[in-house]
This record gives sequence, C-alpha cells and structure tokens, in this order.
Amino acid sequence: MEIVLSKILSEIRHQEDKLSSQMMQTADEAYQMTLFLKEMLCTIKTNVLQDGFKDEHREIDFFKNIKPQILGKLIYYNKVFRIETTCPVSNGKIHQSYYENQLKALKSEYKESICNEDFYRYYRADRTDRDHIYFRLGQINYHDGLKSGVFEIDLSFSTYFDNKIAHIIANELLYTYMLTKINPEKNPDTILMNGDTHKDISWTNSQNALIELIYALYASKSIAYGKIGIRKLALIFQILFRTPLNDIHHSFHRMKTRAGSRTAFLDQLKISLEEYMDKDL
Repeated sequence: MEIVLSKILSEIRHQEDKLSSQMMQTADEAYQMTLFLKEMLCTIKTNVLQDGFKDEHREIDFFKNIKPQILGKLIYYNKVFRIETTCPVSNGKIHQSYYENQLKALKSEYKESICNEDFYRYYRADRTDRDHIYFRLGQINYHDGLKSGVFEIDLSFSTYFDNKIAHIIANELLYTYMLTKINPEKNPDTILMNGDTHKDISWTNSQNALIELIYALYASKSIAYGKIGIRKLALIFQILFRTPLNDIHHSFHRMKTRAGSRTAFLDQLKISLEEYMDKDL
C-alpha cells in the first residue's frame, strides 16, 4: 500500500478550493471539510488495516507525516465549526470578546497539553532517533505515565504520538484563524486582491523553501519598506498559497546552522533565473 503525502495534501487543497468557491458561510465550509476529512481518514484506515505496511520506514512515515496532516486538519475544521456555531453575535464587543476568550483557551491548552512535554521538544527539534518508538504500532510504553487519552484511541491505527502531532498542527491552524477573527482589519485576506483570482495558486516546493523566501523578503525590506512583521508576512503567504507553515522561527534558526549553503533555495532561484535568461541569448 502506497500513501503519498503530496497527493493527500493536493486532494485536501482541491476540496478546500471547491468549497471556498461556493462562497459558503465559515461554519458550513468547516462542516463540509470535516465530513470530507473524516471520510478520507476512514478510507485510509481501511486500507492500512487490510494491507499493512511494506516496511518500517513506510510505517513511520505514515504515522509521523501523513496521518497527522489529515487528522490535524480534521480536528481544526471540527473546532472551527464548533466555534462558529456557538458565537453569540456577528460583530461588536461581544463578538470580539468571544474570539479573544477562545484564543486564551487555545493558549492555555497549548501550555498545559503540548509545549511542556518532552515529545513536543523532540518533534520541534526534528529528531528521528526515537521514531521507531513513537511512530510504530504497538510500541506504547505505559511506564512513561501517558495521559488518559491513550486509552481512547484505536491502537490498531494509532501510535498515540501521531495524535499528538495532529493536535500540534490543529493548534497552529486555530491560532492563525483566531488572529484573523480578532483583528479582521489585519487579516491578510483583505490585503490580497479578490480571492477568486488565487484559487489555482499553490506552493509546490518545500516549506523550508517558502520560509527562506519569506525571510529574504523580510530582511531586504522588499515589502512595504519592511514595515510588515515577519509573522504577518508569513500569514499572507500561508493564505495566498493555502499552505500552513509550522513554526517559521524555529525553521529559520535551523537554516542558520545547516550544513552547506544556508540559502539553498535562493541559490537555486538565482541559477534557475540565469538559465532562463540564457535561453533567449
């Protein structure tokens, strides 16, 4: 069984674009995406239980990279649906206060359930030395004092830690969503032109490549004379290309110390442009 992450992400983006083009209310769009992602996950689960994995590498890749992307967005859209359908009013101070309280609750959950755990630091450090423990079925060590949620998951389709990554992804998406609700005047959607013109635009290189480009534009003050902060600039690119960027600050600091060229993507851009120029000579 071969499950390819790029294909999964492409299918999700296609469904997001399809629903977005129908100009639905946020709650309706979130509900439809929840149904879509739930069905996708159920189909993949059936295939996994039936066919298993060819080798350890594919099993680790699935539970570390593929399933969390689907489950993370499923958690995100379900949460957005719940938030939108319980919002008391559509504008005003109560509306503002509602989303501010939601953001506080999200930050509290992040501090209590995510950032203080050893696994979170392992994941953020891009370590792989314990992948064979964290992302293979049947490797849960109850002596680690895991939270009770471990008893609520289907251990035939979860290593427990894939769920943790999914919640990290969902948390980051929800954080961005909350900020745009609290500060609609700073919402990058209003900075961009009509969204319909961007339906077919997607980033097809790596996340690190996009982060490298964003920091280059920020450092060179090429956009708004450098008056736009790095977080807001990253948010604009995330919405423009409809792709989440995980912890850009951490990724940037890893770039500063990586072997070889620290600006690999920018170097390749220069080479590609020069080759393109030479075609006209």
